[in-house]
Amino acid sequence: MRSSFNALLPLVRLFWIERGASLALGAGLSGLAMLAGGGLLGLSGWFITASAFAGLTVATAAVFDVFMPSAGIRLLAIGRTAARYGERLVTHDATLRVLAALRERLFRGWAEPSAAAAMIRRPAKLLFRLTNDVDALDSLYLRVLVPAAVAVLAAIAVTIALCFIDPLFGILAGVWLVALCLGLSLVAARLALKPGRRRAHAMEALRARAIDLVAGQSDLAMAGQLQAQRTAIVEADQRLAAADNALNRIDSGVAAGFSLGSTFLLTATLLVVAMLARQGTIGAPAAAFALLIAFAATEPFAALRRGALELGRTLLAARRIAPRLSPPGASRPRIEPIAGYAFQLDAVAAGHEGASRPALRDLSLSLPVGGRLAIVGSSGVGKSTLLALLAGEITATSGTVASQPHATLTQRSELFRDTVRSNLKLAAPHADDNRLLDALAAAGLLDDIAALPHGLSTQLGEGGSGLSGGQLRRLALARLLLRDTPLWLLDEPTEGLDAATAGAVLARLAAVADGRSLVIATHIRREAALADRIVALDDGRITAVAARGTPEFEMLLDRLRPD
Repeated sequence: MRSSFNALLPLVRLFWIERGASLALGAGLSGLAMLAGGGLLGLSGWFITASAFAGLTVATAAVFDVFMPSAGIRLLAIGRTAARYGERLVTHDATLRVLAALRERLFRGWAEPSAAAAMIRRPAKLLFRLTNDVDALDSLYLRVLVPAAVAVLAAIAVTIALCFIDPLFGILAGVWLVALCLGLSLVAARLALKPGRRRAHAMEALRARAIDLVAGQSDLAMAGQLQAQRTAIVEADQRLAAADNALNRIDSGVAAGFSLGSTFLLTATLLVVAMLARQGTIGAPAAAFALLIAFAATEPFAALRRGALELGRTLLAARRIAPRLSPPGASRPRIEPIAGYAFQLDAVAAGHEGASRPALRDLSLSLPVGGRLAIVGSSGVGKSTLLALLAGEITATSGTVASQPHATLTQRSELFRDTVRSNLKLAAPHADDNRLLDALAAAGLLDDIAALPHGLSTQLGEGGSGLSGGQLRRLALARLLLRDTPLWLLDEPTEGLDAATAGAVLARLAAVADGRSLVIATHIRREAALADRIVALDDGRITAVAARGTPEFEMLLDRLRPD
């Protein structure tokens, strides 16, 4: 519980930094609208009752002042309407702007390589964070902070108003409002924490499983798991319905509590004013004023009810989002290697999140500037993990990592539903068509793109559909070639290409990369042959190092998959 509330602090700080003045103005207008509404009701009751009694005789009717109370009623009515309109306008505009800033912060946080690598494996999770989790946080201001402040202000206002009737009763009424209404809201929030969290988890599971069913229906059908996936979706939906039912029961109980509390306060007020009127302490207009104030006293507290029920969802969203709220422009500092080196690893241990043990252990390795290094070994020995470490997608649990600015070609390069030109310009936004065509030529894809109906303007589908697997791989390689960085990290760059095309691509790559440092993770001979040094990994450790021109170099090449 404490950790969840601690997670709210950076969010509250973000709200204040982004729109503090607007949010404070909105809260003030909300309180003003509440005070104007209560005052309007009380003054109207007093005025109507006083007017009725004044009209009983000609003498009292002649001296009764109808102008001041009626002017006050008009002022309160106009003020309440203006305050309510202004409150809605200001608070919703400020909240939407804060949520927009929050989404920008989240994008910045998830653009960090380590977060992006984790999220790409669970796109449904990313979608949920950017939609439901962010939307849940509008309750923090609109349904928790502002209603709580207004409710406390209402208790103070009711206490002061009723103290004019009877000081002791006014204080008791204020204590009753705070104890019962705030107490009920806190109890509702406490009871709704677990159902609220269960509802959020069930909704996330329902969405993720539905996405899996749509995206993977062919594979599920081939594996005979369509029915199992449908069953999983039904189970998630049932958990969602159960959480909704639990929240509805809590809501009904709290509503009943508010109703009983309001009835008790109204009844007590009726008995007290009746007694005071009988004693001659107050008149009928004052009694009507007190009754209507008591009648409206619990209305501001009712606004807390929805916020209390959504508090569990809000706290869960805050706990999941808060770690990614890095300040704009903030990023993990990069350690520069010693002059003359492209990267340096010293006694490094590293692995992907959730792994039972590090994929790399006590690994020390360096690469001179302009050097070409091939990382070889069977699947699962840590080749891709080493590239991810150099790229900053994962962090070392021990040891130090120093690297020059780099560009990465992973085994899975994302291409988007856009033109060929736009997909290439992700790497170099200001590149002209000539430079794009040079990169395509270096990747061995120029003739293929030229043969398309619209050339660089050809529209690709989702994931780059419209091109073959080999063409997509070469398009991703062309995008890498546009990056003007001193270090290139290549993970099986010609996988999926035929031997002739792969040979031509590697020859062009060697020419374009002249002066740059290359790290190639591979199990293919033709790719490793591009290097001037080979490092063999096994179980996360270096087992062999060989330089070009040595028998060990040729021996390591011979162990790899032939072209």
